[in-house]
Amino acid sequence: MEEIDFRRITACGECCDGCGKFKEGKCPGCIEADGNVPEWKESGGCPIHQCARRHGVQFCGLCTEFPCAWLKEKIVWNPHAVEHLADLAEAWRKQQA
Repeated sequence: MEEIDFRRITACGECCDGCGKFKEGKCPGCIEADGNVPEWKESGGCPIHQCARRHGVQFCGLCTEFPCAWLKEKIVWNPHAVEHLADLAEAWRKQQA
Protein backbone atom coordinates (compact mmCIF):
# COMPACT_ATOMS: atom_id res chain seq x y z
CA MET A 1 0.00 0.00 0.00
CA GLU A 2 1.22 3.49 -0.85
CA GLU A 3 2.22 5.55 2.18
CA ILE A 4 -0.11 8.51 2.70
CA ASP A 5 1.16 11.95 3.65
CA PHE A 6 -1.39 12.59 6.38
CA ARG A 7 -0.20 16.19 6.74
CA ARG A 8 -2.06 16.78 3.43
CA ILE A 9 -5.35 15.07 4.39
CA THR A 10 -8.14 17.56 5.04
CA ALA A 11 -10.74 17.28 7.78
CA CYS A 12 -13.24 15.69 5.38
CA GLY A 13 -10.66 13.15 4.18
CA GLU A 14 -9.75 14.77 0.90
CA CYS A 15 -6.37 16.00 -0.31
CA CYS A 16 -6.28 19.39 -2.01
CA ASP A 17 -3.17 18.45 -4.03
CA GLY A 18 -5.36 16.76 -6.67
CA CYS A 19 -7.97 19.52 -6.80
CA GLY A 20 -8.16 21.59 -9.98
CA LYS A 21 -9.06 24.77 -8.11
CA PHE A 22 -6.01 24.31 -5.86
CA LYS A 23 -3.70 23.58 -8.82
CA GLU A 24 -4.98 26.65 -10.70
CA GLY A 25 -4.52 28.91 -7.68
CA LYS A 26 -8.25 29.60 -7.35
CA CYS A 27 -8.29 28.11 -3.85
CA PRO A 28 -5.50 28.29 -1.26
CA GLY A 29 -6.29 24.82 0.10
CA CYS A 30 -8.21 23.78 3.18
CA ILE A 31 -5.20 23.17 5.39
CA GLU A 32 -3.27 26.22 4.21
CA ALA A 33 -6.27 28.53 4.70
CA ASP A 34 -7.39 26.91 7.98
CA GLY A 35 -10.74 26.04 6.42
CA ASN A 36 -11.37 29.54 5.05
CA VAL A 37 -11.71 28.65 1.39
CA PRO A 38 -13.90 30.13 -1.38
CA GLU A 39 -16.40 27.25 -1.19
CA TRP A 40 -17.25 28.24 2.39
CA LYS A 41 -16.72 32.00 2.20
CA GLU A 42 -20.38 32.90 2.78
CA SER A 43 -20.64 30.73 5.89
CA GLY A 44 -17.44 31.84 7.61
CA GLY A 45 -15.31 28.81 6.86
CA CYS A 46 -15.62 25.07 6.45
CA PRO A 47 -17.68 23.66 9.33
CA ILE A 48 -16.06 20.24 8.98
CA HIS A 49 -12.59 21.75 9.29
CA GLN A 50 -13.71 23.82 12.28
CA CYS A 51 -15.22 20.78 14.00
CA ALA A 52 -12.08 18.67 13.46
CA ARG A 53 -9.95 21.44 14.96
CA ARG A 54 -12.26 21.74 17.98
CA HIS A 55 -11.85 18.00 18.51
CA GLY A 56 -8.07 18.21 18.05
CA VAL A 57 -7.85 15.87 15.06
CA GLN A 58 -6.44 16.19 11.55
CA PHE A 59 -9.45 14.51 9.96
CA CYS A 60 -12.82 13.21 11.10
CA GLY A 61 -11.91 9.53 11.04
CA LEU A 62 -9.63 10.13 14.03
CA CYS A 63 -12.32 11.77 16.15
CA THR A 64 -13.61 9.91 19.20
CA GLU A 65 -17.16 10.78 18.06
CA PHE A 66 -16.68 9.38 14.53
CA PRO A 67 -18.96 8.77 12.74
CA CYS A 68 -21.41 11.33 13.99
CA ALA A 69 -24.78 12.07 12.41
CA TRP A 70 -23.74 15.69 11.86
CA LEU A 71 -20.83 14.60 9.63
CA LYS A 72 -23.11 12.48 7.46
CA GLU A 73 -25.31 15.54 6.88
CA LYS A 74 -22.34 17.75 5.93
CA ILE A 75 -20.35 15.56 3.54
CA VAL A 76 -23.09 15.19 0.96
CA TRP A 77 -20.71 15.25 -2.03
CA ASN A 78 -19.20 11.89 -1.07
CA PRO A 79 -21.73 9.10 -0.40
CA HIS A 80 -18.88 6.87 0.83
CA ALA A 81 -17.29 9.47 3.14
CA VAL A 82 -17.69 7.44 6.33
CA GLU A 83 -16.06 4.36 4.79
CA HIS A 84 -13.29 6.50 3.27
CA LEU A 85 -12.58 8.25 6.57
CA ALA A 86 -12.58 4.93 8.44
CA ASP A 87 -10.07 3.51 5.93
CA LEU A 88 -7.89 6.60 6.31
CA ALA A 89 -7.98 6.27 10.09
CA GLU A 90 -6.93 2.62 9.85
CA ALA A 91 -4.04 3.53 7.52
CA TRP A 92 -3.02 6.39 9.85
CA ARG A 93 -2.92 4.02 12.84
CA LYS A 94 -0.79 1.53 10.91
CA GLN A 95 1.68 4.28 9.98
CA GLN A 96 1.90 5.34 13.64
CA ALA A 97 2.71 1.78 14.81
